[in-house]
Amino acid sequence: METNGNYIASGGNRHPSSADWDVVSGLLAFGSDRNVAVWDPLSADHEGITSLLSGHTDKVNAVRFFPRRQDESQVILSGSVDHTIRIWGNDSQHRDNFRYTTELLSHSGSINCLAVTPGTNLIVSGAADATVRIWRLDINEERYEGQLLQTIQVTPRFFPLSLALSVLTPRGALILAVGGTRAFVQTFVTESGLDDANFVLKATLTGHEGWIRSLAFACEKNGPNSDLLLASASQDKYIRLWRVSREQDLPAANISSRGSALGTFGKALSNKEHRFEANESAYSLTFEALLLGHEDWAFSIAWSSRNGALQLLSASADNSLAIWESDAASGVWIPTTRLGEISSHKGSTTATGSTGGFWIGLWSPDGAAVASLGRTGSWRLWKFESNEERWTQGLGISGHVKSVTSIAWAKDGSYLLSTGSDQTTRLHAEWTKRKENRSSWHEFARPQIHGYDLNCIDSLGISQFVSGADEKLLRVFDEPRAIADMLERMCDISISNGQDMPDAANVPALGLSNKAMNVMEEDKVPEAGGLEDREALGPGSVSLQSTIDIDHPPFEDHLARHTLWPEREKLYGHGYEISAVAASHDGKLIATACKATSLEHAVIRLYETIDWREIKPSLTAHSLTVTRLVFSDDDEDLLSVGRDRQWVVHTVDHDAQTPKPRSYNYILKDSNPKGHSRMILDATWAHSSIARVFATAGRDKAVKFWSLQGVVYKLTNTIVTRLPVTAIDISTRTSRGLLRIAVGLEDGSINIYLLHEVRLDVQGHYDLGRE
Repeated sequence: METNGNYIASGGNRHPSSADWDVVSGLLAFGSDRNVAVWDPLSADHEGITSLLSGHTDKVNAVRFFPRRQDESQVILSGSVDHTIRIWGNDSQHRDNFRYTTELLSHSGSINCLAVTPGTNLIVSGAADATVRIWRLDINEERYEGQLLQTIQVTPRFFPLSLALSVLTPRGALILAVGGTRAFVQTFVTESGLDDANFVLKATLTGHEGWIRSLAFACEKNGPNSDLLLASASQDKYIRLWRVSREQDLPAANISSRGSALGTFGKALSNKEHRFEANESAYSLTFEALLLGHEDWAFSIAWSSRNGALQLLSASADNSLAIWESDAASGVWIPTTRLGEISSHKGSTTATGSTGGFWIGLWSPDGAAVASLGRTGSWRLWKFESNEERWTQGLGISGHVKSVTSIAWAKDGSYLLSTGSDQTTRLHAEWTKRKENRSSWHEFARPQIHGYDLNCIDSLGISQFVSGADEKLLRVFDEPRAIADMLERMCDISISNGQDMPDAANVPALGLSNKAMNVMEEDKVPEAGGLEDREALGPGSVSLQSTIDIDHPPFEDHLARHTLWPEREKLYGHGYEISAVAASHDGKLIATACKATSLEHAVIRLYETIDWREIKPSLTAHSLTVTRLVFSDDDEDLLSVGRDRQWVVHTVDHDAQTPKPRSYNYILKDSNPKGHSRMILDATWAHSSIARVFATAGRDKAVKFWSLQGVVYKLTNTIVTRLPVTAIDISTRTSRGLLRIAVGLEDGSINIYLLHEVRLDVQGHYDLGRE
């Protein structure tokens, strides 16, 4: 059996050091929870994430590409909260096929930042153990060996959050800048050449009034005698530039003139000169410029060069990226370009600090594109159009930033819904109608952006779904016409009842419910004269047609604002947070359950979708939380499993007297209080024409198959796994008399088993790994 990964959606970690864009391969690697994701932002295929590197046991905070030549294999460094630095290498034939090689162990705290520089094989790491460590990485064909050379105990004690490493020209000594949870930057220098790994503190740069979040070195000009510029970004909203010059290259007149010009700003802009020696050369380090322009924390900075001129890219919590250049006439650094969300909808600053905006900004290798990571975990891409002298937005990637708790296909399989602990529901579909005659998967809508963690979801048809969250009710959503038109236009997903659909949706201020709204053409929007007109044309009632009519998958700003689905109904009845939901295959019935510790609340409630009324009485059998509900193919049976280790099957009572065309009176058919030795986490029906069969799986590291024999279900076969099973599903199609069952384990790995359709014994096994 052959399997291929077709689509990976995963959000990035919100840490300024958790991504890097390689200048050689053009690949961008970033931390995604405890994984490292690899993506080619400029690929014409728009294939998104091509691989996930798994192995860390906690969140990845720092990612860097180790400097390599074009003809050499590429190397990724990743630092994690698990105190380890992992080394990943690829082969020259498959540039995005990285494998784990070795790890560096010495830190006793979370790894926060990494630094490397071309021309040396040194790695610098900073961690929450208040140390900076210097490593040497030797690569000899397939052998990767790391060696700890020096440990720097930063004084006064602080946690390093940012590092920058560079070569001091022309003598070849190294300079290291360290910033973190103090309002200063420390610079360390080696006494001799590139082979020397003994860094000594030379200067402490003061002036910032907040934590230092990012540092970056750059040569001011091409050539061996160029000065170095150091940029520092801080939570005080400012970016500072510092100049490192050979002492004889720094005229005294320049020092005095800069000092007098800055004197009016007070001591914060003091131009104190720091002198030091390295490798028999004298250097001077002075304050160069203060960059004003961001309205919130400055998270990251990165240098690039275009036409011989330096450019500095900064990312801030004020929802903007800024590109800074030095004015040729005055030498003053000014922002020449602003990218991002320049609007009143910032929402980044909170009472306890900034959590929004852009956390990372990166240049492409040629400086003609920039990528940024925002608070939603999505990557945005901008490209510079040289003919038009302007920046245009390109396709980025997106994904959940916390655990995905539930997924559901549309009833016809045309798209996939996912929901998670990041309080969002996302719609993924295949972009089939592309000009390049190719296809690729993307996130096309974000139907629900909630205020509670979402736990479960199921589709009620091609244009409706129901979801449950950490609240006592369920919410039903209808597809708006704008989304249906877009999916039909780009994904060839037909609309069944387009005339009855609302235009679009939004969330009112201070609200949790998505409300329907109108879409209007720009030339048909009346002028807002009086108060009534202004209210009617507010952002909560009207959306412009131009924001919806696009010929590409929506960008992140569209996903977050213009792809919501209006809420149709709320389903009440449960006393605690919703834990499970299932919709019948005909979409006429919804079964739900909530978190429970007693028989009173561990009930299954049924709702009809015709009038959204609850069917009484509720189904009782479980004593603890129900973790999974699933209807059989013909909707005759309802299977439930839970934390009480038992499975229960309810069936339709055809003898019940009911005026409805079909009976929805479910009664207990069979149960097994000791189905598993530990809690059952998932269950599924087998699509077999031979017998009625279902499978259950749980924390006891077992998948059990139960078949109907007479009037009761009996255990037919058991698959023992190496880890607890968290998810299972059985394919709706059989091949050569074999059932295919997918088994997801606790560590994220997926296994495919082939079972005989009648005997249910294992005929084959495939391990798909953790991608």
